[in-house]
Amino acid sequence: MFTYNTLKKILFLFQPETAHHLGEYGLRVLPNCRILNNYMVKKNFVMSPKLTQEVFGIEFKNPVGLAAGFDKNATMIKSMPALGFGFTEIGTMTPRAQDGNPKPRMFRYPEQKSVQNAMGFNNEGSAKVLENLKKVYPFTIPVGANIGKNKTTPEKHALLDYKALIRKFKDTSDYLVINISSPNTPNLRDLQNEKFINELFGMAKELTDKPIFLKIAPDMEVDVAIELCNTAVNAGAAGIIATNTTIDYSLVPNCQDFGGLSGECLKEKSRDLFAEIAKELYGKTVLISVGGISTGEEAYKRLKLGATLVQAYSGLVFEGPSMVRKINEEILELMQKDGFNSISEVIGSDLK
Repeated sequence: MFTYNTLKKILFLFQPETAHHLGEYGLRVLPNCRILNNYMVKKNFVMSPKLTQEVFGIEFKNPVGLAAGFDKNATMIKSMPALGFGFTEIGTMTPRAQDGNPKPRMFRYPEQKSVQNAMGFNNEGSAKVLENLKKVYPFTIPVGANIGKNKTTPEKHALLDYKALIRKFKDTSDYLVINISSPNTPNLRDLQNEKFINELFGMAKELTDKPIFLKIAPDMEVDVAIELCNTAVNAGAAGIIATNTTIDYSLVPNCQDFGGLSGECLKEKSRDLFAEIAKELYGKTVLISVGGISTGEEAYKRLKLGATLVQAYSGLVFEGPSMVRKINEEILELMQKDGFNSISEVIGSDLK
């Protein structure tokens, strides 16, 4: 019987970025294979009223979404239900197309079930991504748009990049995400400061009433992260996504000394920072947790800590297309064990 473990052995013979392109090709053509696509949707998309919730007037059939970085150019949206995702986030897109950083720029660490990437916002540019997006939006699951500045845009002009991107994607996405936390664009993380955050969300409020999230890095001190999140929420952010990849290279032996680490190695670091942020902001804003989530047990922990939604990406590399189904099924099992009848009862239960 052909399983993902068999396919994984084949994919792991290729460089990680090449394997990603092969996977992307498969997911781009999957909707054209209607019988296979429908089979995968039926198999992997968990439907239960216990998992369904409404956030910002948008229905989420389940709480597990695809994190940004996988579908940079909005070419795989139609295949996300076949992988079981309750929502998806495209990007990161920049105003102008860019190639990203020199190759090789993606690395696997199978023993740690972790990935390291130094992609550098490689994408086809906002005009092309918008063209792709308009072919499918609105879609059967919510679609978020993750946006970032071009590498060549000076810090003093960064606001103009985000302004252009918000204008471009506000009508073709269900929510937007400001990415100033990637470690792969020089000096991008320097924008994680109160002055820029206030200017950014002040500007954004004038452009759209669409929910806009701030995605933060896991490498800040807790008090700095909380202060930054409070600033963002007070300035108009609809919520916080925590966290992006980490530059704590001590987490994986003999890893590269550049790029961001994600996957299992990030789990505790991301969870710990999220927990501290949630203690401060749960009930005041919408929180999304991402980083090292590949099991229902871990997703359930994040929900109980205060996450309304969770996201996954790197786990797909090691667990395959059944991962999200297993996460949602395990969440339902844990809910039944704890006596919860709806996901809204789970969210923040550790803080009540």
